[in-house]
Amino acid sequence: MKEKIIINDVGPRDGLQNQEKILTPQERVALIEKLIEAGVRHIEVGAFVSPKAVPAMAGTDLVAAQLPVSDSSSEAFGFSALIPNRKGYDLARAAGINTMGLVIAASNTMNEKNVRMTTEQALAVCEDVLAQAKCDGANVVAYVATAWECPFEGIADEQAVIEITGKLFDYGASEVILADTIGAASPGQVKSLMTKLVAAYGAEKLSCHFHDTRGMGVADVYAAVECGIRKFDASIGGLGGCPFAPGASGNVATEDVVLMLNQMGFDTGIDLLKLSAAADLAAELTGNCDGGHAGRWIKRQIEKAAG
Repeated sequence: MKEKIIINDVGPRDGLQNQEKILTPQERVALIEKLIEAGVRHIEVGAFVSPKAVPAMAGTDLVAAQLPVSDSSSEAFGFSALIPNRKGYDLARAAGINTMGLVIAASNTMNEKNVRMTTEQALAVCEDVLAQAKCDGANVVAYVATAWECPFEGIADEQAVIEITGKLFDYGASEVILADTIGAASPGQVKSLMTKLVAAYGAEKLSCHFHDTRGMGVADVYAAVECGIRKFDASIGGLGGCPFAPGASGNVATEDVVLMLNQMGFDTGIDLLKLSAAADLAAELTGNCDGGHAGRWIKRQIEKAAG
């Protein structure tokens, strides 16, 4: 039995939130359906945020209404959506989303830019939402953004990241995702922080979210795998970028991560050839998707298979 690694494709949310072209809810559903056809079972489908602040995420409730339901013969879908606060939590619950993601930055300035709160105020919001989720029996995960570097404050303090992570677990987060929001981390930095976090909280409750700004996204995934991490965010075609973090370019491409993990002998459950079709659709819909580094190799395999 191959060891399983879960890939959570964040393309329909993180990948689209900063695109110049705003996709309709139906176009976003079409992209989600292509990901599902490729075997992706964990997908971030949108965000319940202000449509004025992030117009690309308007209509996430309409997307949620068209999501498929798992049957007993297949692995359950893990559909998630980003929420900024209690209002977002209530909207996501009403829309039937089964996993919600809260975000807090490791740096105070990033919190002020992103959610207009100090770190302490953002922690208080997280505590309130997680307490409500516990009462409701809902699943809420938490992101620690700028976990390695902040565009405003520079390199993050590891101890501060470790302490914030601990507080989120204390409040009731089922999982904490460490996010390299601007793609500044090196594999050595990833190994340093994740080794400490795994020792403190266990690998099974942690996952990672990397951007490929400096071309080190896949190498960072590898470093985290070596630390025992078995769940990763990635974005189809390498789409992505945060509108509130200068320098945040695309996420590490799902096809690049899947190719590496498959060749390492892990089970992702994802078909690379079908994933290539999802990347093609992402490019067609956005007009701004270069695809992952693995794209050309995958297409050559398709051509060979076709004879």
